[in-house]
Amino acid sequence: MAAGGAAEAQARFGHSVKGLLTEKVTSCGTDVIALTKQVLKGSRSAELLGQAARNMVLQEDAILHSEDSLRKMAIITTHLQYQQEAIQKNVEQSSNLRDQLSHLLK
Repeated sequence: MAAGGAAEAQARFGHSVKGLLTEKVTSCGTDVIALTKQVLKGSRSAELLGQAARNMVLQEDAILHSEDSLRKMAIITTHLQYQQEAIQKNVEQSSNLRDQLSHLLK
């Protein structure tokens, strides 16, 4: 009987160890799945950060190009103002010449 009791105790112990082992394997599997999800999430985050950095570089280039265009437009505006002043002076001079010519023809 003692042998039967020992065998029964051993069987219970075996079931108990198997149960604990199953729990540990399940827990490890769950942890591996969570770790894999986190790695994939981190990889996606790195990908998004890289894309954001590329977009930022493109925006910076566009801003620099816009600044250059604005500088050129300011120069053109200044030149147009000089031309407008020159045209106004010419119009005034031609008006004076017309008056003088009119006075001479009288």
